[in-house]
Amino acid sequence: MQGITANLNQHIGIFKISKINNPSMQRRKFLKKSSLTAVGALSTTALASCKTKTSEDENARNAPMETKSPIRPIAIATWNVPNSTAAAWKVLKEGGTSLDAVETGVKMEEADVNNQSVGKGGRPDRDGHVTLDACIMDSKGNCGAVVYLQHITHAISVARKVMEETPHVMLAGKGAEQFAFEQGFDKEDLLTKKSKAEWLEWKKEAKYAPVINIENHDTIGMLAIDKNGDISGACTTSGMAYKMAGRVGDSPIIGSGLFVDNEIGGATATGQGEEIVKTVGSFLVVELMRQGRSPQEACEEAVNRIIKNDPNYEKIQVGYIAINKNGETGGYCIHPGFSYRVYTEQGHENIESSSFL
Repeated sequence: MQGITANLNQHIGIFKISKINNPSMQRRKFLKKSSLTAVGALSTTALASCKTKTSEDENARNAPMETKSPIRPIAIATWNVPNSTAAAWKVLKEGGTSLDAVETGVKMEEADVNNQSVGKGGRPDRDGHVTLDACIMDSKGNCGAVVYLQHITHAISVARKVMEETPHVMLAGKGAEQFAFEQGFDKEDLLTKKSKAEWLEWKKEAKYAPVINIENHDTIGMLAIDKNGDISGACTTSGMAYKMAGRVGDSPIIGSGLFVDNEIGGATATGQGEEIVKTVGSFLVVELMRQGRSPQEACEEAVNRIIKNDPNYEKIQVGYIAINKNGETGGYCIHPGFSYRVYTEQGHENIESSSFL
C-alpha cells in the first residue's frame, strides 16, 4: 500500500470510480449509470478515505433487506365475484391449501346459472353448444387443463383431475368429456332457457362483434396463497359468446390465461384471449415480477405489450391481475370497467382496476 501511495503522489492521473448497480433496486425499469471523475494527485489520506467508503458500501450491500410481513392467506379473483372469493377464503381460513381454495372459489361461478360466461348457463357458440375451457396450476408447478368440454358444469374440477390422474396436461373435446364421465362427473345440459333465447335472437342477424365489457365479467381467474405461503391458480370460462365452433382462447392455456411460480407469484388474465395468447400474457407478468417489478407494474407492462403490437387496441379489452410471494397485488386493463376482488384478514373488497384509456 505504501508503494502504491508513493507512486500516486509522484504522478498526476485521471481516475474514474464507477458506481456498481445495486441489484436490490428492483422497481426501476432502467438503472441510471453515473460516474465521478477526479483529476489530480491522490494523497494517502484521500486513498484511505476511498477505502473506508468502499467498506461502508459493501456493508450496506451485505446488510439484510427490510421486508414487509407477507400477507397470507389471501385470495384474489378477476371481476366482482364476492361469493367466489368468500368460498376460497373459507377454505384458506380453515387451513386448507391454496389449490383447494381456488378450485372451490371458481366452482361457485361455474354453478351460477346467472353468470353467462362460465359453467352452466354460459353463452353457446354459433351452433348453440356450450363449450367450456379451464385450467389449474399448483404450487409445485403441476397443471391440468380441458378445452372444448361439453355437458360438464365444473370444468375446473375436470382440469384438476387431468393434472392429478393422468400423465397429461390438457385434454380436449370428446376425449375430455369421456375422461370426465370415467371420473364420475354427471352429464348435464348446460344451455339454460335464458342463454338459448339470447342465442336464437342473435341468430336472426348472426353478426359477431365483441362488445367491450358487455357484461359484469367474463373469464373467472383466481389466485390464492395459503398459510404455508404456497400459491395456486385457477381459470375457467365458456369463452366468447357465439364464437366459431372449436374456438379456444387463452383461459385454458398455461402461460397465457394463467401462470404460477411458487417462488415469485402468479397471474391470470381476462378479456380477448387471442391478444393474451400472442404475448403469453400471464407468464410475462410473472417473469416481470421475477425481474423486480411489482404486481401492478408487471400488469401494466403486459398490457402495454399488447397495445404496442395492436393498432386496433381501442376495440378490445384485456385485463390482468397478479400477486407476488408477499401477497402484494395488482391489476391493469386497456379500458375502464374491469375490477378484481381481494379477500384478506384485513377485509373483503372489490378494487376498480386502473386502465390505459
